Amino acid sequence: MVSGKGSVVSLAGFTVLTGHYKLTTCVKGEPKGMAEATIDHDAVAHGSPDAYEAPLFGAYSKKVGMWLFLASDSLTFGALLFAFSYNRIYTNPWPTPFHAESIANATIMTACLLSSSLTMVMAVFASQRHDRAWTRNWLLATMIFGTAFIVLHGMEWSKLIGEGLAIPGFFSVLGVTQHAASGELADISKNVPQFTQAFFGLTAMHMLHVTIGVIYLGVVAFRKIFLAVLGVIWIAAAFLIPSGNVFHYPVHVLGIALIVCAVILFLKPKDYDAHDVEVSGLYWHFVDLVWMFIFPLVYLMSTKVS
Repeated sequence: MVSGKGSVVSLAGFTVLTGHYKLTTCVKGEPKGMAEATIDHDAVAHGSPDAYEAPLFGAYSKKVGMWLFLASDSLTFGALLFAFSYNRIYTNPWPTPFHAESIANATIMTACLLSSSLTMVMAVFASQRHDRAWTRNWLLATMIFGTAFIVLHGMEWSKLIGEGLAIPGFFSVLGVTQHAASGELADISKNVPQFTQAFFGLTAMHMLHVTIGVIYLGVVAFRKIFLAVLGVIWIAAAFLIPSGNVFHYPVHVLGIALIVCAVILFLKPKDYDAHDVEVSGLYWHFVDLVWMFIFPLVYLMSTKVS
């Protein structure tokens, strides 16, 4: 008879180590040579942390699913990075609108993401030790770094748009107030619109992914408690961000995320374990890795050296 993880199988005097299920076949010297085979299929309760799951390439399904998602998502960012590089190569002269202030801000943003990668690793280690308190602490630190990145990025966008960098025609759809600006950035928007399209498209997609990542970590760390926090942030941002700001309407992404998270948490409540923390870490490291391509390609290579 076999049950539980690390069990043994006895078959005609031979002992074999198995995984989660136990299969025992006993050959007895009975008159009719009957063989008794017993499979304890319910030895491990389904849905429990130790439930049997057939591995695919040595990984559990949640991890494989995340890798497949990241593989598809890398195609999206790859296309955006290729478009930016293509425009840069075939547009002569290519604009160099970023000065020392923008590079300093982008460097701080990069430091926030690099620090968040470290805290994410520490969260994974803490979850593997079954240390719930420190797992939440490290996840919270990762969320703080991610939020700092979003805030700094938003401030940079507002500054650039205020100085005249914009996508002609598109920002008016969002109700963005655009003053009749003159200067280097305004000239770039008029004469080289492909720069603004590539810049805002690439950075907006990455900022959206970072926002989703922060919400993802909040759900894993705090579950239903995070819904109240997310709701407060959404309502506060909706009222505090002025109507002419570029983020006045996009901030309602938080409301959509609140609805999605509430549906998931209430329809399928669960206590997230080390596997879930590790899977969320894969997503977060991917977002950080993408920024390591954006920072030198978009900012450093578009810097005016004087």
